[in-house]
Amino acid sequence: MKRFQGKTAFVTGAASGIGLATVKRLAEEGAQVYACDINAALLEEEINALSAQGGAIIARPLDVTDSDACQAAIAETVAHFGKLDVLCNVAGILFFAHYTDMTLNQWNRIIAINLTATAVLCQAAIPHLLKTKGNIVNVASIAASSGLPYNAAYCASKGGVLMLTKALAVEYADRSLRVNAVSPGGVNTPLASAVAFPEGASMDVFGRALPLLPMMAEPADIAGTIAYLASDEARFITGSEMLVDGGTTAI
Repeated sequence: MKRFQGKTAFVTGAASGIGLATVKRLAEEGAQVYACDINAALLEEEINALSAQGGAIIARPLDVTDSDACQAAIAETVAHFGKLDVLCNVAGILFFAHYTDMTLNQWNRIIAINLTATAVLCQAAIPHLLKTKGNIVNVASIAASSGLPYNAAYCASKGGVLMLTKALAVEYADRSLRVNAVSPGGVNTPLASAVAFPEGASMDVFGRALPLLPMMAEPADIAGTIAYLASDEARFITGSEMLVDGGTTAI
């Protein structure tokens, strides 16, 4: 499929996991991609490998907590490629902690990366997306609507992402701008593999959040859903949350 032939996409968190898989999928389908991540060395390595396969991709380091840098990155995308059709907000962090042990700095960092950066990039991109009748796909989480133990800040941030998605979808529906969210469950990513449970965590409590299917999703599974929502095939979908969670929230 070449659903993104002639289109330009902006993807955060592009050095690994879901972000990298999204860059690969969109480029394979013909998109020009502006790929960014705070891990400059890994981003360059991965994007160089994809570009060698023929993808029209440029890689730029970006700290999404720097609002001026986010706005400049969107501007550079349009200057380089001439337009913007798709914004994919993928960058995110999480860590497990007993809520009463979490510091304010830890709380603020999760909110800044997961929620505020998403809001800033949406705001910067929308004027350009209105010109192309483009769309936004935000990565939320099952934690946006289902409480996960030892993840209060993460749940709050992703709940914010989901409601931001819905609010923008309603506000801009009459101007042909679609805004949707993908909510993964467990995904086999470096982010997930690096998670450590806090001392004294109850596995019985956490076990309620495990998927029905006996495996985790792969980044490509989520990237495929992002690509669908970003494509013209999903032209009548906006303000929606698409769950890719192995049945976790079916219980």
